[in-house]
Amino acid sequence: MALTRAEKQTELTTLESELRAAQNAILLDYKGLTVPQVTQLRRQVRAAKGRYRVVKNTMVKRVIKGTPLEPLSAHCAGATAVAYSGADPVALAKALTTFIKTAPAMSIKGAVVQGRAIRATEVAELANLPSRAELYAKLLYL
Repeated sequence: MALTRAEKQTELTTLESELRAAQNAILLDYKGLTVPQVTQLRRQVRAAKGRYRVVKNTMVKRVIKGTPLEPLSAHCAGATAVAYSGADPVALAKALTTFIKTAPAMSIKGAVVQGRAIRATEVAELANLPSRAELYAKLLYL
């Protein structure tokens, strides 16, 4: 079913407001995932206080132009999904890397973490760091 022009504009506005509020975004190649796998991924990302959306490359390029997320436009090719959050980048990276271990068809294209572009390999390194919640818990019990 084709979207009307008004529906497309509404979707574009929603994505734009969500990505402008996000400090962290990770572009993914989701090709080869099954519907149950995508459902599980969405749950894991939501638990990390993030969002996951399958997006059109032209839409992402238009939305992130002129924002700190603009370096991601270089990775907008092929099947693209974006996971983003305004909160803890480590929790989002952990959720994605944990999921990718069970679904090797998915891969990370690139990311921007707090305004800094990082490579896909650095997302795995980021996932090895303790999350904000873990750091706060350690500080409370010192």
